Amino acid sequence: METKKNEKIADLLNILLADESVLYLKTRNYHWNVKGPNFYSLHNLFEVQYEELAVMIDDIAEHIRQLGHYAVATMGDYLKSTNLLETAHGNLDEKTMLQNLVNDHNTIIRILTNDLGKSEDLKDTITVDFITTLTEKHQKMAWMLQASIA
Repeated sequence: METKKNEKIADLLNILLADESVLYLKTRNYHWNVKGPNFYSLHNLFEVQYEELAVMIDDIAEHIRQLGHYAVATMGDYLKSTNLLETAHGNLDEKTMLQNLVNDHNTIIRILTNDLGKSEDLKDTITVDFITTLTEKHQKMAWMLQASIA
């Protein structure tokens, strides 16, 4: 019974790991390629956020391992599992970059809310707390990005 529960939780978390990894790369992409009148502040904001995402990614992967399962760790696996879309740096303006990131954080918040319910159903209080903390972090990041849209 415990093994099946852990497998279900690990499956949820591996999808989350894929989403977080795609969001990390998109945020880092925007950090490298932002331009415009708010370059300096957005360059720094994106850096703060991708560094926080890196910690979250590591925590998710370690939580999966604590459950006795392997964390997905290839770009191919991430792209097969993610709920997010990649974006090329192209010639995006600041507002588009910010809105794309806000949308991605909101997508992850919706997924986390769903995962929270599933973790509660499985009576996994540790994962419930873990997901709650991740949700709070994403809400704050989304707010910071939204507040930066002119």
